[in-house]
Amino acid sequence: MATVTLSDILDDLRAADQVLRKFEQRYWMSSDVFYDLYSQGRLDDGENLEDFSEWAGFYKIKQHREELLRRFSRRRVTELSIDHEEDNLVHLVPQEPLIEVTA
Repeated sequence: MATVTLSDILDDLRAADQVLRKFEQRYWMSSDVFYDLYSQGRLDDGENLEDFSEWAGFYKIKQHREELLRRFSRRRVTELSIDHEEDNLVHLVPQEPLIEVTA
């Protein structure tokens, strides 16, 4: 199990987004549509194989980090709600908690 901060997750998302935008501009296609085609084996793997492999890898990284962010957020809301059960409000404060995640 590894310790991950919200900043780590957001930094990874920002880096992945930057790479994905480069491929989207180069090939004139959204990453989700590209990944559907790639996953189905419907793309020519000739001269662009290296680009496609990198694009798919960064797309998978982005998907994984987005899932971590959702889990992180849900857990945080649960913890904040438990702390304030009496008024049923979620009190957000600007701090960076750590979570344990499986890599």
